[in-house]
Amino acid sequence: MCGILGFNWEDKRLARKMADSIEHRGPDDRAHYSDKGITLAMNRLAIIDLKKGLYPITNEDQDLFVVFNGEIYNFKEVRAELERKGHRFITNTDAEVITHGYEEWGMDCVTRFNGMFAIALWDTKKKLLFLARDRMGVKPLYYHWNHGKFIFASEIKAILEHSIPRKVNLQGLSWFLSFRCNPSLETMFEGIYKLAPGYTLVLQNKKLTIKPYWKQVIQPDTDGKSASFYAQQLHDLLLKSVERRMMSDVPLGVYLSSGIDSSGVVGLMHELDVPNIKTFTVGFGSKHYSDELNMAKFTAEHFGTDHQEVWVSPDTTKVLPKVVYHLDEPMADPTSIPTYLLSKEAKKKVTVVLTGEGADEQFAGYPQYHFMMLKQRYLRSHLLRKMLKKAVDLSPAWAMNTVFKYAGNLGKEGIRRGTNFLHAPSDLDAYTQVVSHFTEEEKKEVFTSNVNQRLKNFSTNQVLSKEQFTGKKDLLAEMLYFDNKTLLTENLLMKVDKNTMAASIEAREPYLDLNVVEFAGQIPSKYKLHGSTEKWIQRKAFAHTLPREVLKRKKTHFFVPLDTWMDEGLREFAQSHLNAKDLKQQGYFNPDYVDKVFDKINESKLFYTRQLWCLLSFQLWHEQYLEK
Repeated sequence: MCGILGFNWEDKRLARKMADSIEHRGPDDRAHYSDKGITLAMNRLAIIDLKKGLYPITNEDQDLFVVFNGEIYNFKEVRAELERKGHRFITNTDAEVITHGYEEWGMDCVTRFNGMFAIALWDTKKKLLFLARDRMGVKPLYYHWNHGKFIFASEIKAILEHSIPRKVNLQGLSWFLSFRCNPSLETMFEGIYKLAPGYTLVLQNKKLTIKPYWKQVIQPDTDGKSASFYAQQLHDLLLKSVERRMMSDVPLGVYLSSGIDSSGVVGLMHELDVPNIKTFTVGFGSKHYSDELNMAKFTAEHFGTDHQEVWVSPDTTKVLPKVVYHLDEPMADPTSIPTYLLSKEAKKKVTVVLTGEGADEQFAGYPQYHFMMLKQRYLRSHLLRKMLKKAVDLSPAWAMNTVFKYAGNLGKEGIRRGTNFLHAPSDLDAYTQVVSHFTEEEKKEVFTSNVNQRLKNFSTNQVLSKEQFTGKKDLLAEMLYFDNKTLLTENLLMKVDKNTMAASIEAREPYLDLNVVEFAGQIPSKYKLHGSTEKWIQRKAFAHTLPREVLKRKKTHFFVPLDTWMDEGLREFAQSHLNAKDLKQQGYFNPDYVDKVFDKINESKLFYTRQLWCLLSFQLWHEQYLEK
């Protein structure tokens, strides 16, 4: 695991400054390479082959040079194939298969790699720079391209060491308010971009070429295979995935929650006879979270792990600015805070952790899938559709409690949002009503007139409709594709990458193994969301792996107690940063709407608290990255 960087000119001083800014990604070693028209550098977190001075990796002729962030889990198989073809290796690192793979297969070498990676390779003969990002986007890779100058890095803060004007990308801001992250290929900084997951980039003769080498396919089989077939195949693929992620020359552990995702990882490690498994769980102190801790503790005791609980206090005002800094872009997922603090503690014992990220998006684990399928079921019946419309018009809260058994927790704003959801004209409109922090209408209220004018031709729904919710797949498959392309990569995976790397820890996600993801795309939707049981096929796959208490437990969303924190100092902290004077000076948000959010938190805590967290996250980012 590392932080990589480079640009298409020579400047050792700039390379040092960029490397210094992301030293947390690799405190064990530093590498540098420069030639006419190229500079490459990296900070290394040593995981495999701990010798110093190995990077940049090169080949026998020393005409290829590689800096690399991540892990190639099948490197031993790829290496064996290359050795049979006559290639000679001089290190035990997985990175060396990149240079020899490029020699053998050219830029198609990335199609042979199963892993998480951001790769930069310089071909001295062709004067060609080759970049690649892993298929699911586990590892970040950013770049800036302007007037023939190209610069890239694992984190945006490194690119900003170059003299790039810092301007807010308003379309990125609109994306952020919708989805608490910016899932587009633009960043919150104008002129800085993301290389998309599953894509390569080539710079040669001052020409930039970007193209895909892989695309996720979620197309359920219709050949009638049994659930037992899919469950057994899935178990075997996950077992192999966990086994691959055991490769390490440093201590390794697991982030363990109460659910089947991380519990399943521990169970599979137990099946593999991994000794002395270290597990880490985060807690907040309330009864709801004590249940979470107790179930994680039960799993840890069941498998005999070396278990540690890490407690998070409500004093977020000290931690939040640090988390915002490490995230590079505004991200309003409050679980960043426990992930950051958990990683700081885990680093005292381990350097690598396995996590459960990605399972919900492959096997249908989120409550919105239930809502959408229930809505679809009602709308198929003309009579039920008329009855539901009348019920919603007469009593929205009663209608939603009848259909979803949920309205009692939503408050007034939630009932309004739910009513709009039930009346939504399309699947896309309905889904974004459920997952968006700010709807399109609310964004028009929160933005100033100037921002609205500049965004008058931009709509997140219109952009999304070009790829997602096309009607070509079944509804659940379309929702899973949507979440894999938006919320998974740029919210969950970036949250984990940035907050673990802030503590110099490498995170690995077994559920996002290439073979697991491709197989999951073939599993019939009825085996993922089976009646009212989410991730049914995953539970069936773990039937002999996990204890019954874990398998039968309904999914509980990992909520951070923001409402409690609001009463313990966070509200005053937010008000001090979201004051009318600063908001008017910056010109993005309407102070009247922000005041409304503060005033109405108690009416609908679920909705207004998360809106406030969005606004506060942006404000802290703006203060650190644009004002300082």
